[in-house]
Amino acid sequence: MKISQRSFGEKATLFILENDNGYKLEVTDFGARVVNFMVPTQSGDKNIVLGFDSAEEYLEKDTYIGATIGRVAGRITKGQFEIDATAYQVVTQPEHGNTLHGGPNSFEEVYWAAKPFEDERGVHVTFTYTSPDGENGFPGNLDAQVTYTLTNKNEWQLNYEAKTDKATLYNPTNHVYFNLTGDVTKPTDTHKLQVAADKFVVVGDDTTATGEIRSVENTPFDFQTAQLMTQAYEADYEQNVLVDGLDHPFVFSKEASKPQATIVAPDESIRVEMTTTEPSVVIFTAQFGEDAPVMRGQQLAQHGGITLETQVLPGAVEFEGFGNIILRPSEVFKSETVYKVIAD
Repeated sequence: MKISQRSFGEKATLFILENDNGYKLEVTDFGARVVNFMVPTQSGDKNIVLGFDSAEEYLEKDTYIGATIGRVAGRITKGQFEIDATAYQVVTQPEHGNTLHGGPNSFEEVYWAAKPFEDERGVHVTFTYTSPDGENGFPGNLDAQVTYTLTNKNEWQLNYEAKTDKATLYNPTNHVYFNLTGDVTKPTDTHKLQVAADKFVVVGDDTTATGEIRSVENTPFDFQTAQLMTQAYEADYEQNVLVDGLDHPFVFSKEASKPQATIVAPDESIRVEMTTTEPSVVIFTAQFGEDAPVMRGQQLAQHGGITLETQVLPGAVEFEGFGNIILRPSEVFKSETVYKVIAD
């Protein structure tokens, strides 16, 4: 196993984590993000995640792709919430007047401090960032940390920790997109998806949670057994039509087996198995339409990627039963998500 690094733009650094099997996980301090995940196959190395070639290109095209998201993943309706009877108004984005992914210029556009290291468990980079009290309107000085690890079991591990000096909200995730063909011009229609989720959250016209949690039974959201992604893309079910695919939180079953989610390549040569300590996963299917970015010299296909964004349910600050994302000074936030790659 080894770690190397190189420039990734004017200020950014790219860290290359390589295991003994030839897998390479490439991550940058700009947004504490995953950039490339190179998987050796019989037909050569395949990059199974979406990404760009420099920090500047992310700034120009899409800063969410592959990034650590925070303080709060997903949408906060109108940017309003209460903690201990104190009302807060955080910064919103103009499109729908909600707060998306912690508000503008948040974790995804920060240069995080980086510490690469190696031990018996694998090769790692720990990224740290202190989000100051009042950043985008959120209370508390928040010390955030995320560690990327690549193991010799071909696992990409994400470990989150955080502390705050004032009660605040914290619900981070990683905005990785998978395309297991290694070709961004190919849609994910014939990928197979399995999710150990018996319910999903219904979203409104602005894709905020409505408060309704619906059974997946007899809907195109039923991926409890492996199904082609066309099930979601070609359905005339109102929730799929609304977003042209998926942009929804899936609630893991109480007796969910592990892995909780699996994506399989069209030729079944690569599979990604996801396990997490979180109670749900948001799956977004990259329906960018004509706005799809050019990536590595080629335009991203419609439905050219699949996210597995593990988190507490979006809407937790509004709806009973959606979970708790309040972090208090007496607590240490901890969360783990693992993506294990199995390749021929």
